[in-house]
Amino acid sequence: MGSTDTNNVKKQLNHNNNNEMIREYGPNLKILPTNDQVKELQTILRDKNTSRSDFKFYADRLIRLVIEESLNQLPFTKIVITTPTGASYNGLKYQKGNCGVSIVRSGEAMEQGLRDCCRSIRIGKILVESDMDTHEAKVVYAKFPDDIADRKVLLMYPIMSTGNTVIKAIAVLKEHNVLEENIILSNLFCTPPAAKTLVSVFPKMKILTSEIHNVAPNHFGQKYFGTD
Repeated sequence: MGSTDTNNVKKQLNHNNNNEMIREYGPNLKILPTNDQVKELQTILRDKNTSRSDFKFYADRLIRLVIEESLNQLPFTKIVITTPTGASYNGLKYQKGNCGVSIVRSGEAMEQGLRDCCRSIRIGKILVESDMDTHEAKVVYAKFPDDIADRKVLLMYPIMSTGNTVIKAIAVLKEHNVLEENIILSNLFCTPPAAKTLVSVFPKMKILTSEIHNVAPNHFGQKYFGTD
């Protein structure tokens, strides 16, 4: 089989996988395009033998890929600029009114990746904790830009096992008059139950993840911040 035939087979497999994903989770859940590099990063982060320094380095690489793909979900406007040679160029620029919100603490690991791509972007925070007795998730702290209701929100949370923490965080955003369709959830690893729950509860929200897998690497926050 030649390289052209192999590429055609890969394209057909990706097309079939995309159709299957849409049937399973709807059109607003998207997975980072998978290649060998992405799979290697996911493997390193799941390996119990990965050192903390390596874990943080490769986590930051995967975060950057996920953030950049998440930014593709934001709206752009057309613009015509003049090049140094005096020629006109038809380009694009982000529409104004974007911000990030991290779900503390593990979501803070994604903040630098967002700043590396959008250096002046404003970032809010939400802290969700589980009750020691009832194990129910509750919001204990939230800080947003004053005009967050008028912004597109990139919500950052790397690991989703059940989706309960994210549900609480989105409820707070909606209490601040953020439209569901203006929320883009940026995630690294998600379980099928969490994905199904979120697309069911928030069908207008966009979700971008690197992987949907039955086992989530729940050690992520402890390993990334060195608290394991």
